Amino acid sequence: MLDMAMTLRLSDEENRRLDELAAAEGRSKQEVVRLALAERWARLQKEEQLSEVLGRVLPKYRGLLDRMGSA
Repeated sequence: MLDMAMTLRLSDEENRRLDELAAAEGRSKQEVVRLALAERWARLQKEEQLSEVLGRVLPKYRGLLDRMGSA
């Protein structure tokens, strides 16, 4: 694994919130940010999968859904 350094610029308020979150979770600020990134990425993957499934399934049942909506 290749580690890359980066600078994260936060406002005073954002930095305070990150401090509080890290303290509340007993984690480092770096770990909190990495976990937030992982959670956000996982959510995006799930949304993309759902979109793909709905794109395949909805057209198949469009007529039925239209009839149910007008009933």
